[in-house]
Amino acid sequence: MLKDSQGLVVTTNSSDAIAAINRFIDQALFYGKNAELAILRAITADPACALAHAYAAAYYLSQESRIAWQQAQPYLQAAQKNSAKITNREQLYVQAILAWANKKIDVAITIHEEITNKFPHDLISVQQGQYHYFYLGDKERLLQIAQKVLRANREHHYLYGMVAFGLEQCHQLAAAEAVARKATAMNRYNPWAHHAVAHVLETQGRVEEGIAWMESFADTWENCNSMLYTHNWWHVALYYLERGDIDKVLSLYDIHIWGRANKRSPKDQVGAISLLLRLELHGVNVGSRWQELSAYLYPRIHEHALPFQDLHYVYAMAKAGFPNWVNQMLLSMEQHSLSVNPFLRQGWMEVAIPAARGMVAHAKGDFNKAITQLKPVLPRLHEIGGSHAQRVLFQQVYQNALLLAQKQSWIYKSTA
Repeated sequence: MLKDSQGLVVTTNSSDAIAAINRFIDQALFYGKNAELAILRAITADPACALAHAYAAAYYLSQESRIAWQQAQPYLQAAQKNSAKITNREQLYVQAILAWANKKIDVAITIHEEITNKFPHDLISVQQGQYHYFYLGDKERLLQIAQKVLRANREHHYLYGMVAFGLEQCHQLAAAEAVARKATAMNRYNPWAHHAVAHVLETQGRVEEGIAWMESFADTWENCNSMLYTHNWWHVALYYLERGDIDKVLSLYDIHIWGRANKRSPKDQVGAISLLLRLELHGVNVGSRWQELSAYLYPRIHEHALPFQDLHYVYAMAKAGFPNWVNQMLLSMEQHSLSVNPFLRQGWMEVAIPAARGMVAHAKGDFNKAITQLKPVLPRLHEIGGSHAQRVLFQQVYQNALLLAQKQSWIYKSTA
């Protein structure tokens, strides 16, 4: 057995496997574009390393697509096959990833909490615990799982970025900014810390500071995966949108957000959709961009990895003029809600599906129906995940529906 860069025991005798695992850990915490390559090298170096297989499965599951879920399966099987004589931490981690694959998110979270209680140096487990809490809308526990291991990781700049984001989500803005700036001072290459400051500055309306902050670190994002690369540029675009510089926003969309996206990545698709929708709410004609993007959305119809993502997909399909896809997806969401894990079912049935109907109604110009569907679920939208900056979009759609419904009513009365 050898130890990884976190000082944790890994069941392998291969120094090459450990080197690759260490590379994967750094890439995962950095949101780097070479995480997949690193962990597959670890498996090549030691095909019997259960933890490496579990890391590979987790990597694919985080892509949140049906194809990636299928890619994860052989690694999950290999992790279980080789788990007889591994450490307690590794066994727990394998169990957590298996629970995730089976959509037993409550079980996965419980295990990640246990891992971080017993092994506070395991920042991969902290990161994945935060990931699950994020998509459950549980901001308090998202913060707590990172804070509780801070004493054991005082010199770890990536952890400060995790804590900062949790503080921001819990509306502790001054503390979030201070911690994120500390993380960046410790290491300039910390895109998640940059991201946390972006949230703070946006929330406080500090537009020019936000542009200056994010653009000063943009060169460090070149080695990020497409998700965080495009997402950090998405935050830059929001600042320019607030400034009213529409040409700049469209340019950022075309060059950095959709232009550099992995066109088949759910998270990259969601970022692009949300920016196009924001532009339209500002009265901007986005041209053929809805059709160009939506051409990649057909695989999402029956996927239902995350309700937060589904609300974006179904809106984009409606705007692009694919009514059959929209109808298929709404029906599929209803069917999915009946079969999903009971822990997640209520969020789908009571929040996601009504919100999806409201989003489709808005896209079709049926603003009264959009109001009827969206109004009751707005206070509960945190249950489907996403950040404050992301979820505010649904509130903006509702407000826009109110405005346009009133306008339609006034026009009708004036011409009657």
